[in-house]
Amino acid sequence: MTEAETSPGGLVDRRMALAREWDGLIGRVRKLKGFEDFLRPPRLEALLPAASGGPVVIVNVSRWRCDALIVTEEGVRNRALPDLTLDRAIEWTNTYLGVLHAAEQARHAHQLTQDAVETDPYPATIRAQLRAASAVMEAERRTDDMLTTLQGHLWDSVAEPVLDELGLNRVPPADAPWPRLWWCPTGPLTLLPLHTAGHHTATAGEEVPRTVFDRVVSSYTPTLRALLEARAGRVAGDATTSDNTCSASTPTSQTVADERMLVVAMDDAPGQPRLRNVAAERDALTALFPPGCRTLLEGPGATRGAVDAELARHRWVHFSCHGDQDLSEPSRGGLLLHDGMLSITDLAARRFRGDFAGLSACKTAVGGVNLLDETITLAAALHYTGYRHVIAALWSVDDETAARVFSAVYRDVTTGGRLRSEAAAPALHRAVRALRDDAPDEPRLWTPFTHIGP
Repeated sequence: MTEAETSPGGLVDRRMALAREWDGLIGRVRKLKGFEDFLRPPRLEALLPAASGGPVVIVNVSRWRCDALIVTEEGVRNRALPDLTLDRAIEWTNTYLGVLHAAEQARHAHQLTQDAVETDPYPATIRAQLRAASAVMEAERRTDDMLTTLQGHLWDSVAEPVLDELGLNRVPPADAPWPRLWWCPTGPLTLLPLHTAGHHTATAGEEVPRTVFDRVVSSYTPTLRALLEARAGRVAGDATTSDNTCSASTPTSQTVADERMLVVAMDDAPGQPRLRNVAAERDALTALFPPGCRTLLEGPGATRGAVDAELARHRWVHFSCHGDQDLSEPSRGGLLLHDGMLSITDLAARRFRGDFAGLSACKTAVGGVNLLDETITLAAALHYTGYRHVIAALWSVDDETAARVFSAVYRDVTTGGRLRSEAAAPALHRAVRALRDDAPDEPRLWTPFTHIGP
């Protein structure tokens, strides 16, 4: 470059010329068919079909005011949320994360003492196990108390105003399809269980229970565009057909994956406590999906390379294993397999044409994070990479409870070795609602299970 070009005035002129060139290139691209909105924000009318299955509720949290933007096919309307503030949402979320982190540590310590007793059943190790068991019981009590309080706050400040605005003020008939609703939270609310908002232990004698569970089937979506793309991503095999045989061909990049289930069962990942109910989940799945309809990777066979290779060949996948998530650095999380972690970064580098992913007994590292505007969890990562429907847990759950929930869901949505992914959200709602009805005062058991997708 010449001296004139490197002078302050010359640099300004060069930047202006480059900006004009950039604008000209963008204009040329937008003249191409299909690229009219290139690098433009999506038009509202283009996003409204995302609400074709039911309203999408974007809960906006800011220091100035909080609102629910209710998106339907007809348009968007606003419902002010005067009882929700950013400070309250931050306080609730910090309490939630802290209590869950303490419970996670207590369960981990208890599992280690159980393993020690199995190999060294002496009085000292037995006493240590008893102390750890007592600590777990106290942590569970605190978790239940925290969740009960949090669910009441979320109902009073967010869910009740939204459901009233939508006219969802009654329990749907048992013999009719339930209404659907998609939550799209922002800010600290991205970490909280809006789908279980309510006063679950105070509904006796009430004609209409004050809970989300008893009025609507909830799902989540990270954005309107993600939901729209998931709806558009339906493939030919979504509907149950008369041909109940399972294919086993190797798909190319131009075809959908086989209509088969990949089962990844890893109960003893190195350095992790043993998951004692993985075998029960595996057996439930292999009973529903005959040998020609599934692939089983377990134990030493559940390696990073094997799982990565098989994901592209299966439309449905179920992970029964430990996971790890770091909410402050999401890319460091992943699935713990026999030879290490299949990370979110590994998954994000691929693009799948999957239809359903189930994540059972996955661990969420909930402690010590800053509040984020967005949280990329394992479930969200799988959804972004192409799995239209994802069922997962928000935090580590008892693997016996996870086995119960997932077994009920798979029995509900599987026929003749085929999985009906469109039925996943209602099936999860029924399974978790039944669990809630059995133990309304133990929300730690039924709160974490969520569905992402259309």
